[in-house]
This record gives sequence, C-alpha cells and structure tokens, in this order.
Amino acid sequence: MTETGDRAARRMRGFERAAGLVQSRIRRAGEARGFAVSRLLTHWAEIVGEQTAAIARPVEVSYGREGFGATLTLLTTGAQAPMLEMQKEAIREKVNACYGYAAISRIRLTQTAPTGFAEGQAQFAPAPKRTLRAPDPAVQAQAAQLSGDVRDESLRAALEALGRNVLSGPKRQ
Repeated sequence: MTETGDRAARRMRGFERAAGLVQSRIRRAGEARGFAVSRLLTHWAEIVGEQTAAIARPVEVSYGREGFGATLTLLTTGAQAPMLEMQKEAIREKVNACYGYAAISRIRLTQTAPTGFAEGQAQFAPAPKRTLRAPDPAVQAQAAQLSGDVRDESLRAALEALGRNVLSGPKRQ
C-alpha cells in the first residue's frame, strides 16, 4: 500500500490514540540509540552482579509521561525488597552504564509480575550450599592434644571441635 493508502485505511478505523500512531517510530529511534531490552534480560547478572541477580530480575521497561527516560520494573521477593530499595540508585547507574546513556530514569520494585498472579510467583534459587571439606589430620591431632586433659567427654568433644575450627580458619595478622 502507498502512504496515502495507509492514511486512508487508518482514518477509516476511527479515532486512534496518538501513542499508537508513533509507536513504531519511537521503537526505531530507541533501537538506534542502542536501547535493546533483550540485552538487559540476557546479560542481567553481568550488568548488576551475581548477588543482585540472585534476588531480582527485570520484568519490564516502560516509558511514561513523566519525562525522559524509562522505568525499569524489577521482580523480587518480599523479604528482599528493602535491600533492593536501598540499592536502586546503584542498579540504575549500572544499567545506564551498560547502555552508555541515561536510558533508565526510575526503578520500580514489584513482588508480582505485571501479567498476573499465577505468572508472578518469584522463584529465586537459594545460594548453593557450601561443601564441608575434610579437616587436616595435623589440625585434628593438635585439637585433640589441646583438649586431652578435660575429663568430661561432651566438654572435651566440644572443645576439640572448637579447636579444629579455630586452627583451620584463616590466619589473621
């Protein structure tokens, strides 16, 4: 269809929202400036760090009427929301550094996805459990020697465990 044909077809549908008329042009302009939402999703952990990525994930980037810049919506759990609230400015700076300009002007936290309650259940993987390594035999012998004079069996076992932990811990200067 020609451009005049597009205008005629558009007029035949009745009134339209102004945002709908310029939406494709705005999208092209945003992409030309390097703002690709997929980059934020695929490289989230690299952009904000592993600790933040473990407790939050980006849900939506929306453009509002409040001026320039977009609003980034982050999904998190209720227990992590206060921690993220304190980190919002640092997260915004990291995201904007990734894009090279002030693409995000505000960050909004949510505990449910904007699509609905069923889809919005925040499931974040817990931190991996640390594996216990076997204590050094020399450290075990030294701990046993230090607690060997104690006659009470349970107290001696507790002191021996404490000695192993202290002796195998990092050396402080």
